[in-house]
Amino acid sequence: MHQVLTLLLALIAGQSPPSPRSVIPDRPDVQAHVGKGYEFEKDELFSKAAGEFEAALTLAPGFSRVRYQLGVCYFALGRDDDARREFVRLRSETQDDPSVAYMIARLDLVAHHLDAAIRGFESIVAKPPFPDTAYYLGAAYLESGRLADAGKWLNRAQALTPRDFRVPDHLARVYQREGRTGQAEKEYARSAQLRQNYNQAAAEGLECSQALEKGPENNALDPCAKLFQPDDPDRLTLLGMIYGQHREFEKAARPLERAATLDPDSYEIEHNLGLTYFRLRQYDNARGPLERAVALRPDFFDSNALLGATLFMLRRDSGAYRVLDHAHRLNPDDADTADLLFKAASVLGTQSYEAKEYGMALTYLRVARDLRPADPLVHARLAEVYLRTGDAQQARAEREVSQRLAARH
Repeated sequence: MHQVLTLLLALIAGQSPPSPRSVIPDRPDVQAHVGKGYEFEKDELFSKAAGEFEAALTLAPGFSRVRYQLGVCYFALGRDDDARREFVRLRSETQDDPSVAYMIARLDLVAHHLDAAIRGFESIVAKPPFPDTAYYLGAAYLESGRLADAGKWLNRAQALTPRDFRVPDHLARVYQREGRTGQAEKEYARSAQLRQNYNQAAAEGLECSQALEKGPENNALDPCAKLFQPDDPDRLTLLGMIYGQHREFEKAARPLERAATLDPDSYEIEHNLGLTYFRLRQYDNARGPLERAVALRPDFFDSNALLGATLFMLRRDSGAYRVLDHAHRLNPDDADTADLLFKAASVLGTQSYEAKEYGMALTYLRVARDLRPADPLVHARLAEVYLRTGDAQQARAEREVSQRLAARH
């Protein structure tokens, strides 16, 4: 039940916002820490995630995208002073990135520094990095007693995030303080209805999951059908993910496709839609959603690995190599990704050799050799390329390694 509730809350809260951009250091040790950090963060293990991001920043202090995620982890852990330190540093490094300004304003609101919070949210609300920016601006105005401004921004928030039950609750408080009792009761009722819908969706998700675990029952109504509501992307996404968890991939596709049309900027939807198509071996269909998922969250291992595998199946070898190389750096211990990267590097190495592009051939084949140092064929291919480039000493060394390894088999 907790898993269903957590997913629903994340969906209702809105799409994960962008984080500051920075060049990804070309260092496997840094990217491995980053990959683990994102995995821990995804599972809400914020203390462990913070440890990985701290390790990455020790090795690459200028990696602003990771510093942002470290600040988010500190915020989630209630370590507000540590979070503020990271975001204040980022504010200058990223030239006032809106997502950084948002997090500083959130910290100001938690600390009841209301004037600073209002200034922060107002500076970004015209083009908000988070869908709930208007809500927090309204909440700051409400806490400061500026009811007219609070009502303005909470009404704006209600139009932007109509499924967020926090918004009508705060709007009701504005009306109540203004003596507009009837309107206040209306908003309280709206908030209660949204909360009830949230709880009902969680209950329906649990019922659906339990029914799929038990298997089909004669003459029983399908409890999962309750979740298919064509205008509710949260329920549709939940339904698609539950079907996917129970390997009902064809059933998962329809609700996720519909959810993607309703909320085209959701990482969760795009990733799961791409995953569903991949499991159905519809690789052409999987490519688009997975590319959008990677664009939204470029350092999440799962999406990168899936996109790389999809491109490899589509014989887009160069694209597959680039994505798989990044995925492998994020999670060097994943055997499937390493295997696909080896295959892509081997294919590109052979193609480059045949095209007499020996420098590129060496680059790819060295990667393949590092991934499978006990493969005699890779060393033999390297020997051929070194011979073509006039490096007889390296060619002889690789040939000897190849012969020694072949003799063991």
